[in-house]
Amino acid sequence: MSTTFQYDFAANHKNSDFQGKVNFPTGVFINNEFSAGSTGKSIDIVNPSTSKVITQISEGTADDVDRAVRAARDAHDNRWGTTVHGSERGRLLIRLADLMEEHADELAALECLDNGKPFKFARSFDIPEAAANFRYFGGWADKVQGHTMEVGDDKLAYTRYEAMGVCGSVIPWNFPLLMASWKLAPAIATGNAVVIKPSEITPLTALRLASLIKEAGFPAGVVNIVVGYGQTVGSAIIDHPNIDKVAFTGSTAVGKLVMKAAANNVKNVTLELGGKSPSVVFEDANLANAVQQTAFGIWFNSAQCCCAGSRILVEESIYDEFVKGFKDFTNTLKIGDPFDNETFFGPVVSQAQQSRVNGFIESGKKDAKVIECGGEPSNLGGYFVKPNIFLDAPADCEIQRQEIFGPAVTISKFSKNDDVVKLANDTDYGLAASVFTDNFSKAHKTAHAIKAGTVWINQHNVLTKNVPFGGYKQSGLGREMGSEVLKNYVQSKSVFAQFT
Repeated sequence: MSTTFQYDFAANHKNSDFQGKVNFPTGVFINNEFSAGSTGKSIDIVNPSTSKVITQISEGTADDVDRAVRAARDAHDNRWGTTVHGSERGRLLIRLADLMEEHADELAALECLDNGKPFKFARSFDIPEAAANFRYFGGWADKVQGHTMEVGDDKLAYTRYEAMGVCGSVIPWNFPLLMASWKLAPAIATGNAVVIKPSEITPLTALRLASLIKEAGFPAGVVNIVVGYGQTVGSAIIDHPNIDKVAFTGSTAVGKLVMKAAANNVKNVTLELGGKSPSVVFEDANLANAVQQTAFGIWFNSAQCCCAGSRILVEESIYDEFVKGFKDFTNTLKIGDPFDNETFFGPVVSQAQQSRVNGFIESGKKDAKVIECGGEPSNLGGYFVKPNIFLDAPADCEIQRQEIFGPAVTISKFSKNDDVVKLANDTDYGLAASVFTDNFSKAHKTAHAIKAGTVWINQHNVLTKNVPFGGYKQSGLGREMGSEVLKNYVQSKSVFAQFT
């Protein structure tokens, strides 16, 4: 028997904007049916705001992955892929988007409970953007088209784009439902069947999505969801000989292991990995906007963003004023219960993540001046971390080089004689960056010179369904979102014909 999650938000969170009850299965989802994992074991799911267990879910295994792959292969070959027209795939994706929008408050409340992110952000960003992603790729599903080429009067040549087949996806815990949509939507739109592993820390919205996928009318086996640990389920997906493509979002260290494992089967891979993103603030920037946008750029989602602007470079003539403004603005951001609409900082996602972030903060205190911001985090318990601002940190110290993935930021000054682009590019990563200036020419010249997959001008952390997102250098391979991502999920076949 599979597990079920039952929860009354009205009884447990009287300040929540969602006051309903939830009751949905949380087993392994294969062939549109829920079941227990092959061993019958379970995983504790913890509310990071209170550090208390809220439920248990079925633990998936390598055997469950194998069962899911067989279901996906059967679906692709017999009920999906080229047997279903793109317009029908699009209709189903758009129907799923409709259902997500109908259940948006519930999904946001689950994300808040499971991940610790403030409800207001889950409801205004994560859930609507996830639904919009399914809707966007629903529109693309019947527009994946090849080309014809001139090769002679009595010959014809053309290309066609065909689905990879079975795609495996491994997604992280920081944006659970949104990341699921980034992987599922383009894979489904192009005719693939999918086996997806949500994080075992934050699986609830993906499992709720499973029920909506079934309700939307997707054929059995098109989407299969197996929650388990990385060393078992994650490794089984990456190693499985009958999975044709793997899409992974997570740390660069694990991404390198994914690449090595995928090489054994010459498996197609896309990777969205870590970042150490610079925000460059020139003296001619709108200072109030630069302060607010760089603060949002690092502190959003308790700084648990791969593209977080964790290195702020400020021209020395405005450095002191900027630091004061940044500190004062950060101190206005409330730490506490994520169901409270006044809260900006929820907890970090787990005790392990709290310990990791605190370790970086202690390391930073040895190398730089630190400003600790915020009042007492919460009387709830849980995994809260106050935001920390580090000044004058050496360029080679740990907090300048390593991705912290928690509420810590370095602010450094540069002079007119410094090559600020060189400073911005002084990192192994290249996921994102931002530039703040009112000089149009300077803004674009700097943006073009920074080695990053996304560069924002006078803003930070702006992501949307139709604009590609991905990294340079050790921040990954391939792109998410936008029409470019479709090519990550298809193979190009050339066909030659001789007229007789």
